[in-house]
Amino acid sequence: MAIMALYSAATGMRALSQQLDVISNNIANANNNGFKSSRVNFEDLLYQQQQQPGTQNTNGDIRPIGIEIGLGTRVTGTQLDFTQGSAVQTTSPYDVMVNGNGFFQVKVLQGQGNGLAYTRTGSFTLDSNGNMVMANSSGYKLDPPIQIPTNATAVTISNDGRVFATVPGNVQPQMVGQMQLTNFANPEGLTQIGGNLYQQTEASGAPITGTPGTQGFGTLQQNYLEASNVDPVKELVDLIKTQRVFEMNSQSIQASDQMLQVVAHLRQ
Repeated sequence: MAIMALYSAATGMRALSQQLDVISNNIANANNNGFKSSRVNFEDLLYQQQQQPGTQNTNGDIRPIGIEIGLGTRVTGTQLDFTQGSAVQTTSPYDVMVNGNGFFQVKVLQGQGNGLAYTRTGSFTLDSNGNMVMANSSGYKLDPPIQIPTNATAVTISNDGRVFATVPGNVQPQMVGQMQLTNFANPEGLTQIGGNLYQQTEASGAPITGTPGTQGFGTLQQNYLEASNVDPVKELVDLIKTQRVFEMNSQSIQASDQMLQVVAHLRQ
C-alpha cells in the first residue's frame, strides 16, 4: 500500500535534512584555517519480503527473483576528511603548518576528556609568560610547553620542530624547545569538541607522539597555515543535489497521499 511509501519518503527527508546540516557546516567553515570537512554516509533500512527469491512454485520451478520492498534510508555516520589543505603564507613567526600526518597537542580544561586535545590549526601566539598558546579566545597552551624568552628578537622553527630564539647579546640563536606531533591509528575516530579541536576516543586508538619528520609524521613549515580543506564548488553541488532529492521525497509523500485519498473514497 501507499502507506509504506509515506514512511520511506519520510526517512529520506529526515536523512537529507541531516546531510543539509553537515553541508551547511562545511560551507560555513570554508575560510576556517585547519578545519576538516565531513561527509554523510547513508544505508538502506530493512526490506519487507513478500516473496523470497530462490523458492519453488507449484510446478517446482525456482523463482529467479523475489518481491522485496524497502523501508527507506538512514544516516549511519558522519566521516571526517583529513586530506591536506592548501598552504597559506603569513607574517607571524608563531604560525606553523603541518605538512603530512600529525596533530598539535594542547592542554584543555580538565573536564574535557583527559585534559588534552588535538588540532591541525597551527596558529599560535604568546601569553603573558611567553608560552606558546593557540591564538584564539581559549588560548590553550601547547603541550609539551614551549616558552619563548620575553626579550627574544627573533624566533625560528625548523622543519623537525626545534624552536630557536635569538636574544640580545647572543649572535647565535639558542634552542628553547621541541615541538611534537601526535597521530592516531584511526584519526576519523576522533571526536570534535569545537574550536578546531579533537579528542581521543576508543575508535581513534591511543595517541602516538613523535618528532616531526620522523617515520609516520609530517614536517613543520613556519610562517604558513593550513587552509580549510572544504571544496566550495563540491559543497554547492552537494547542496543543490540534496535540495532536489529532498523535493523528490516530498513529491513521493504527496503522490502517496493522493493515492490513499482515492482508496478512501472508493466507497462513496
